[in-house]
Amino acid sequence: MESYTRPQKQINPFPRNVQVPEHLKPRGTSGTKLLEIERSKASFSSHDMAVYIRGQETLDRQARLLDVIENEEAFDKSRLAYLGRTEKFNYGLRKEKRFVQLSQEKEWTQADMQMAEELIDLPAGFGLHKSMFLETLRSQTTEEQKKLFLEPALKFEIIGCYAQTELGHGSNVQGLETTATYDPETKEFIMHSPSLTASKWWAGGLGRTADHAVVMANLITQGKRRGIIPFLVPIRDPVTRKPLPGRIIGDIGPKIGYNSTDNGMMLLDNVRIPHVNMLARFSQVDPDTGNYIKPKKAQLSYGTMTFIRANIVKNAFVVIARAATVAVRYCAVRRQFTDRDAPQMDERAPAESQVLNYAMVQYRLFPVLVTALAFHFTGRQMYRDYEQNQANLAKGDMSLLAEIHASSCGLKSYATITAAEAIETCRRACAGHGFSSASGLGSQYCDFLPQVTWEGDSYMITQQCARHLFKVFRMIWFQEKGHDTEETVTTDYIRKYIKNVDAKCAVKYSGDFHNPQMLVDAFGHRAAYLIGTAVRKRDIEKRTWNSILVELYRVSMAHSQFLAVKNFADAIVNDEELAANPALHNILQSCFELFACYTMEQNASEFLSSGYLNSKQHELLRNKIDELLASMRPQAVPLVDAFAIPDYLLNSALGRYDGDVYPALVDFASREPLNAIDFNIDVRDDSSVVMNVPMAVSLGLAGDRPNSKL
Repeated sequence: MESYTRPQKQINPFPRNVQVPEHLKPRGTSGTKLLEIERSKASFSSHDMAVYIRGQETLDRQARLLDVIENEEAFDKSRLAYLGRTEKFNYGLRKEKRFVQLSQEKEWTQADMQMAEELIDLPAGFGLHKSMFLETLRSQTTEEQKKLFLEPALKFEIIGCYAQTELGHGSNVQGLETTATYDPETKEFIMHSPSLTASKWWAGGLGRTADHAVVMANLITQGKRRGIIPFLVPIRDPVTRKPLPGRIIGDIGPKIGYNSTDNGMMLLDNVRIPHVNMLARFSQVDPDTGNYIKPKKAQLSYGTMTFIRANIVKNAFVVIARAATVAVRYCAVRRQFTDRDAPQMDERAPAESQVLNYAMVQYRLFPVLVTALAFHFTGRQMYRDYEQNQANLAKGDMSLLAEIHASSCGLKSYATITAAEAIETCRRACAGHGFSSASGLGSQYCDFLPQVTWEGDSYMITQQCARHLFKVFRMIWFQEKGHDTEETVTTDYIRKYIKNVDAKCAVKYSGDFHNPQMLVDAFGHRAAYLIGTAVRKRDIEKRTWNSILVELYRVSMAHSQFLAVKNFADAIVNDEELAANPALHNILQSCFELFACYTMEQNASEFLSSGYLNSKQHELLRNKIDELLASMRPQAVPLVDAFAIPDYLLNSALGRYDGDVYPALVDFASREPLNAIDFNIDVRDDSSVVMNVPMAVSLGLAGDRPNSKL
């Protein structure tokens, strides 16, 4: 059986505290039968699509890892929804320790470990160690420092975190207050937090777990500030786990999600660290004189952030695919109301319609489904661009660096904002049951939300993308001498626009929205128009930067949407593997059209104001979307099956592959620990409100004294 079709295993669930008669069954056609009917309508093979999207190697890896993960009690998800903050943190730490043990026992590769993390889906204390901490040590250390710091970190002999954000500064990295002052007499850096707002804040693992931190601080040598540099700072005794002298450290308290991770705070009081603890691949300080040696190219540090953002876009595909799978399957099982225009077999008891049949539900869910595919193709292209850029840098070629950095900023913003909205859209489409933790959507939403604001606020970071687009537009528009403009997809669509700023869309019928190149050109024209408009406001109207921030955001989003449309179109037009399978090609062509047309319709004012689209064509666009939604209805369940998301990762009573939704919801409710406790609600009685104290104590709901009050 495929790894994504087998039911989720529960190893150690809470006992049932409500006994529901087993002979009672859901009324009407079972969810299992309904999904079987949906799958029988497929015009393509979900398995073939899964292999095309995910790759057979990835699917095999998923199956192999699930065989291990699902049989480990430390990774069992059946109790998670019922746990409090402290219990969740403890559960997460237990998961982290067992994860490391297994990875060493099984000799997991980096790809194995990454997928295992995605499947277990429990962010915990080692999370930043395995991502930003290790990646920073890989990319910003000398060979000597790799032996000193990276090698023990890879073996988990030291556990680290990444401390950049401060209480008073996040996206504005240059505004960080923490200082690192070099003392040439002792050959040490003095790490110091000069104010309360200089406290490092939000770093995952800092609160209770990590014993080392990469601290981003203002380097001061010879009385001058040199910029923000990474330093490796020991913060805890590795044996006692107590903070070392001069470090004030703690967890920052409960969040709306991510509560199995100890996000922390830290103040440093003139803490001295050795000279070798400044990560010195790009910048150095002479140990004897304190002379500062600048990096040859400051932009070289962009590589790490580009890699992280590529991961974020790739992750957006999984996040959106997961939410869409839950919502589409549940809406195919759930029946509500009747379609007043549909023929009824029995007027006395008209059949309720599957919710997925309603056009309004399709309009909300199907664009989410195809957006997941767009991010799949875009994430794949981002990795290709990253690898090409790394190869270029090794040869001293930096021609792609600015373009890739700028696009990664825009795509990070677009992907995270879109993914967060997609999860909430799917949750609402599940109506009342979507609000239950049993849906799996609430915890997914809360745990994903930090991605919208970490590593740069997803609204403010768009300025970096827009700034680059301004520069490219000016170079092409004014043909400035002495500037060598590297040919990229950006220069291509800007050149097309400048050659014909009055270009018009050639669409005459709704069917004309079928042409991938026409849609790519439309998004390119709109993006270039917005860039040109914003440049005019800045250069000719002399508007302040702050006054055009909204325009900058629109420019970045338009550019990012162009990239998503183009990457999707390239697969449709140029992928030989896809061309060899007409059934897959046809359904993905429809998915591409819906993604491009829906995105265009959502931003119609910009296509209209550019003059590229007229009001009649806008109406045709809406008609095209209606046609696409109707054609996609019988393919919806097979399409989400093709995402190959296993029930173990979904962790959802609503989205399970077998469609057995209602028994699963009842089972979830029956295991609520609150149902095992009797409460005293007599307002005349001052004794403990908990009547069966031993049970309450075991669940952490009361103290151990008989009369303890809640």
